[in-house]
This record gives sequence, structure tokens and C-alpha cells, in this order.
Amino acid sequence: MDKLVCVQDFEELAHRILNRNALEYYKSGADDEHTLRDNKKAFKRWLLRPRMLREVSLRNLSTTVLGKIVDFPIGISPTAMQKLAHEEGELGNARAAASLNIIFILSTISTSSLEEIVAAAPKGRKWFQLYVYKDREVSKNLIRRAEKCGFEALVLTVDAPLFGKRRANIRNQFTLPKHLRMANFEAGTENSEGLAVSKKGGSALNDYIDQLIDRNLTWEDVDWLKKTTRLPIVIKGILTAEDARLCVQHGAAAVFVSNHGGRQLDTVNATIDVLEEIVHAVDGRCEVYLDGGVSCGSDVFKVLALGANMVFAGRPFLWGLTVGGEAGSKKILQILRDELDLTMALTGVVKISDISRNYVIRASSL
Repeated sequence: MDKLVCVQDFEELAHRILNRNALEYYKSGADDEHTLRDNKKAFKRWLLRPRMLREVSLRNLSTTVLGKIVDFPIGISPTAMQKLAHEEGELGNARAAASLNIIFILSTISTSSLEEIVAAAPKGRKWFQLYVYKDREVSKNLIRRAEKCGFEALVLTVDAPLFGKRRANIRNQFTLPKHLRMANFEAGTENSEGLAVSKKGGSALNDYIDQLIDRNLTWEDVDWLKKTTRLPIVIKGILTAEDARLCVQHGAAAVFVSNHGGRQLDTVNATIDVLEEIVHAVDGRCEVYLDGGVSCGSDVFKVLALGANMVFAGRPFLWGLTVGGEAGSKKILQILRDELDLTMALTGVVKISDISRNYVIRASSL
């Protein structure tokens, strides 16, 4: 991996390594994939405004997220079924995150269980992404296990009452290989094995979501979740100021700006383009995070400059995992960290709290 020096290098190699079933699942977006592409392009619409002749020899990238320190403000977003990429799967990403003291978010539909994650990275900071099942007892059991295992927050995904139309997955009739299963559920159950066969001749994942996940969630269910758990709730999938205000009203600890990696509703805004309005709507009453299209350290800097507390990425860590397991994921983290550090030095910033709106400008406003 010595010759791999940026996220794109890992992505290109991972595309050559993965089989078609896994690759098309990981890289696909919804419909025409406009939002998938624009998530990355949007970062180029925001330009940096560096300041000169500042003392930048000593820099500190640490910050506080939900009351605890992380060594730098980059975390691993929840992505499903990581053992499609590498036999280490979620365990490799969790260990990489723990080794650098940043946050790892485990997906509900993961190929490693809550308990396996804790055993693999007992000292790491871990959050749990929650899909709410039609059978609420299933969801309650997941929550209780997350609490028992020491997960620090629940990340409620709210943009997926149904899964978007990912054409590549339908064409390929995506299924989970027989040696893998949804590890957070009892073996042999539909919740665990439901991705083994496509029942409708399309993507088995869409069939799974349609059959098992509750598509009737409302803001009242956020209140239900607040009463069900002692953990702080992060609401993921927010793209408007109106919904950000509702997150605050219903007691969210954080708003997670996300369009599901461009995989749900095509032609929605790129996440960085709606971040500022959401930060203003929240007005400091809870934390704000973002994922979607982040692929270099200057992207991270721009997100922080527009007011987010923390930046997450998903696909880059799938590419790192594919190429080198835990070591590959760790190198992705180190690359992003080093690029953020260099961006800070070259813009005249020595600590995260000094990164402000003054350091970025939208290209169209020039």
C-alpha cells in the first residue's frame, strides 16, 4: 500500500479487486446517480480563503464530540455488509477507528455483531446506527444490546422508509453470499438470512427492507425512542432547515446531514450545499455532522468551516478495507488526517475551533 497516497488510489484499486456483486452494491447510487456524483463535485464549488504570515508550527486536530475528545474530527459512517469487502469486515474498520481514537458507527444490517465489535475494539468509541423494524421488540432488543455493549449513541436513519432504486443492484439481482448473514440477529431467522435470495427478481436488499423495516415512522417515533433508551440520539438523513428544527424540538443530541451517499432520492442537494442552512437552523442547540462525498482532507476542512462539529465518510473506508483490511482502513484515516492537518497549516489555522466561515467562499459568489 506504500504507493497508495490518496483516497482515489484506494478506490481505483478496490474497484479492480471486488467482485461485481459487491462492487456494484458499494458504488451504486439511486436512479441516474446525479446526487451520487454531485456529492463530490459540490466540494469544488467551495473555495478556500487562506491567511498568511501566521504561526502554524504547532497544530492540534483534537475536538470534542458528544462530550468526549476525539483525536481528529473524522469518523466512519455506517455502511452495511462490510464482509463483502474483506473477511475482517466491520471488525477491521472498528479496530482502525479505535487505534486513532475516532468514532466508528456500526450498521444495523452488518455482517459483524454488536458483541463482536466490542470484543475486537473494546476501548474504541462506537455508535450504533438503528433501523426500526416493524416488530418493535426486535428494535428494542438491538437497543438494549447496544447499551450493554457500551455503544455511546444511537444513530437513527430517517431517510429510508423504502430503499431507493439502485439500478445496478436490480440488474445484478444483488444477494448476500451464503457464507455471510446479518450478524446482529439470530441465525436462521428472516432478519438474519433474508438477503440470501431475491424474492422478486431484483435486489434482495430492497426486498428485505420492504418486508421487515417499518416505513411508517414519524416524529412521534423519535419521542418513543427517547423514552426507550438512555443513549443520546443522532438523527441521520436530514437535508432541510425545517427538519433540523424538528430534530431539536424532539430532543436530538445531533443532526446528521446526509443523503445516504446518493443512494435514496436522486436529485436532492449535495450535503455540503445544505449544511449552512441546517447549522443556522440548529443555532447551537445540538451538534451537527455531515457525510456524503468526502474524499480528502480539504473537504473535511470545508465542512468544519461551514459549521459542522464532525465529518464522517463511508465509501473511502470500504475501499481501504477492500485493499488491506484493518491496515487499509487505518491508512485511509491517516491520509485524511494528514491532509486536514496540511490544509489547516496552509490556511493559517492551528486548532479545530479556529476553523470558521471566513476561510471558505462559494465559487458562484466570487
